[in-house]
Amino acid sequence: MNTTSASPAERDTAGSGPGRILVWDAPVRVFHWLIVLCFAGAYLTAERESWRLVHVTLGYTMAGLVVFRLLWGIVGTRYARFSNFVRGPRAVTAYLRGMLGGRTEHHTGHNPAGAVAIVALLALALAVAVSGWATYEDIGGKWLEEFHEAAANIMLGVVGIHIAGVLLGSWLHRDNLIGAMITGRKTGRPENGVRSAWRSVGILMMVAVLGFWWTQWNSAPGGVANGPATVSGKAVTQDRDDD
Repeated sequence: MNTTSASPAERDTAGSGPGRILVWDAPVRVFHWLIVLCFAGAYLTAERESWRLVHVTLGYTMAGLVVFRLLWGIVGTRYARFSNFVRGPRAVTAYLRGMLGGRTEHHTGHNPAGAVAIVALLALALAVAVSGWATYEDIGGKWLEEFHEAAANIMLGVVGIHIAGVLLGSWLHRDNLIGAMITGRKTGRPENGVRSAWRSVGILMMVAVLGFWWTQWNSAPGGVANGPATVSGKAVTQDRDDD
């Protein structure tokens, strides 16, 4: 089931200088890009009734992804675990002070400031998904709908801060952090790389998500564009042009 991450050359040079090593396993990378897709898609379809099926499906998917990430943060590979990168306020403050002073400390996994953004995004994603479900089920009233919208907007702001931090970190450390979330590889010593990419789990994640999307699509009689759609057995009325 596991896929060896380090090449023979990397294993033979353990203890040598820094090189490209595997840091982010496949489940972390698949989660990252799926959550990006789900949040962006759900945010863009929030105001159109005719896109409600897509909006709700992406919200449910986001909730499932967060639950998976919380579990993988306990049993996953080294740099995926919360115990590896979640630090207290003192460590975060020290890292930020060093960054402002041009003395950034390189971290193989997430740095302390990035960890704060990740935890915040996970919490906000769960809040958005749960409040969205409750709003869709007419639980909680108008205040919950407003909370749902506010949480989504706050999450968008945190996403912007996170992107800015990634770009700044890439420049300060001369390491492409965006590319690392695609390939899984960052600069580091060979002995610090994770030994398994767990590609099989990443594939299972994709299969599960695509299967769920297919089920949701088939639950809509005639598809999204041809009449009232249903999501989890609930009718969705399409908006109509006034003119």
